[in-house]
Amino acid sequence: MSNRPSTRKILILSANPKGSTPLRLAEEIREIKEGLKRSIAREQFVIESAEAVRYRDIRRALLDHEPQILHFSGHGAGEEGLAFEDETGYEKLVDADALAELFELFSDRLECVVLNACYSEVQAIAIAKYINYVVGMKKAIGDKAAIEFAIGFYDSLGAEKSYEFAYKLGCVAISLAGIPEKLTPQLLTKAQRANISSTPSFYIERPPIEQNCYKAIMESGALLRIKAPATMGKTLLLERILDYPNQQNYKTVKLDFQLADRSVLTNFKTFLQWFCVSVADSLNLEDKLDKYWRDIFGLNKNCTRYFQKYLLSVTDTPLVLALDNFERLFTEENIFEEFCLLLRGWYETAKQGGRVGQLWKKLRLVVVYSTDDYPKLSTNHSPFNVGQLIELSEFTQQQVNQLAQLYSLELDSQQINSLMGLVEGNPYLIDRALSCLKNESLSLEQLLKTASTEEGIYSDRLRQLLWSLQQQPVLKKAFFRVVTANKPLLLDTEIGFKLKSMGLVKLSGDGYLTSCNLYRQYFSVHLDHTIVGS
Repeated sequence: MSNRPSTRKILILSANPKGSTPLRLAEEIREIKEGLKRSIAREQFVIESAEAVRYRDIRRALLDHEPQILHFSGHGAGEEGLAFEDETGYEKLVDADALAELFELFSDRLECVVLNACYSEVQAIAIAKYINYVVGMKKAIGDKAAIEFAIGFYDSLGAEKSYEFAYKLGCVAISLAGIPEKLTPQLLTKAQRANISSTPSFYIERPPIEQNCYKAIMESGALLRIKAPATMGKTLLLERILDYPNQQNYKTVKLDFQLADRSVLTNFKTFLQWFCVSVADSLNLEDKLDKYWRDIFGLNKNCTRYFQKYLLSVTDTPLVLALDNFERLFTEENIFEEFCLLLRGWYETAKQGGRVGQLWKKLRLVVVYSTDDYPKLSTNHSPFNVGQLIELSEFTQQQVNQLAQLYSLELDSQQINSLMGLVEGNPYLIDRALSCLKNESLSLEQLLKTASTEEGIYSDRLRQLLWSLQQQPVLKKAFFRVVTANKPLLLDTEIGFKLKSMGLVKLSGDGYLTSCNLYRQYFSVHLDHTIVGS
């Protein structure tokens, strides 16, 4: 461990947002500090810590302390991100890409990142592109196991051992404590990351979807709606769509509603002002709310004035405005309906003639949303029904074969059929399998055998779906009937619509079937346990 600063700084960040399961974070931090204090190399370490960390505190702490080692203790949500806090103390998820981009800026000093949080392997893989050593958790990890791992890891560093040794001893410490979770921590290195993909790296075209989108977005005053269940590839498609008008020298703006602070959604006025300023900022334009916002007018009128008199008037170039994760607004009753009326009004105005109509023809809207949250809405309350609708299809066998080739995997037709026999053509489930076959010591036979178990590669996604069903008892019971039926099952129209929106079922004639065998295998066991006695 030569070639390092004589004194290394460890920055410990922790967060336990309101409403989340309480964790023994203080105990973990205390154990780390006490272990290093009594170590032979105690003079080599300086420890800084921050609790109740908000998402913006991460970058501030990195700037203030410039650590060589960063340790995060808290909650993780797999693909959705690590749980930090917002201004009100509630959960704010920060995804893998955002964290990786942040840590890249500090990669000249930062040597090691430890993410002691459930399902944090996703973030670890992304961060390891820039940081030499990153530890993440493959699945959920209990409080006791997390603490034992941290003690073993930092005891090793205090004994002047390498990061690899520290990781191994941390895993052994879990076993010595009699906890069967030693395989949960995963060490990722920068060298390994060259061969690992954290999210789908390859875009597979699904004709004619792409060409339909390109054609639509070039039309004056266009409004394009892209909807599908989660993990179907909506955001990847959106990036392709935005790249096309960029090549035509159009201006493009992408707003991700998932990144909006909770405080932004407290009332409609605050939301609209945030919306206006965010678009202006993305266009590198000055904020001019003071000039164009007049309280005498209604809120939608003010937002329209801001676009019409300012954002759309400063250039003759068409503006493509993409609204990603639009479903974030579904449950915001004080915002959702009025905002939909606003967008609908802009779309209709663009159809008109005259100076105002010509101005609005420059705006092309792309609204992207997951249908997973449809169960929270009434079927009579359509989230949005204007413009051109794009629904994403599953992969065909040819497209799965194409993706396998991009991963440099040589799978024959029988192997591809076996995989699709389990997960059909679900893009996320297919990509997850191929990525694991490429980057882990896992055979297709092993993958298929464990896929529907807690040890399988889909455990985080399956648990997320199970949790969603548990919040909807009527849907849970209906889906259990579908899972255990031996033929297509007739369902109430609204229930069938909501289950299909979640990606759990598919239509077969007038009845419904489980969308893939993976879901049938998993939910026939886990729903059975939750339904008994309910």
